[in-house]
Amino acid sequence: MPKYSNRAEDYLKAIMLLTQEKGYVKGSDLAKNLGVKPPSVTEMVQKLQESGLVKHEKYGGLVLTENGKRIARLVKEKQETVRRLFDLMLVPAEAAKKDSCKLEHQLSPETLGTLQLFLRFLEERGHRQKLKEEFERFRCA
Repeated sequence: MPKYSNRAEDYLKAIMLLTQEKGYVKGSDLAKNLGVKPPSVTEMVQKLQESGLVKHEKYGGLVLTENGKRIARLVKEKQETVRRLFDLMLVPAEAAKKDSCKLEHQLSPETLGTLQLFLRFLEERGHRQKLKEEFERFRCA
């Protein structure tokens, strides 16, 4: 997969999530969701269209292509994995959300796969909750 900018990945993920939430995405929705000005949305959407990741349907708003969907899902999966790890480490929710958004762009496929396997290992063996409780006691000692 070619490497896209962190900002492009943020846009793709936001388009995917807004589409799931509202059924459609307009530029103004993206601007509000990402906290950017409409001209910034126009510029990035144009780049995403040129890369074949987004289509702008007349009267329908923005739609991810199959490749755009694949990238957005991967970015979301990375963030969710990091958040699950942070939850295990008892990182406060707001910090975990903010930091997982930053780290989602930095994880290699190898690290992501290993983190997912580790978390699955803990969950399938029932160790996750026990580990959290033990860490909480350790942290408070």
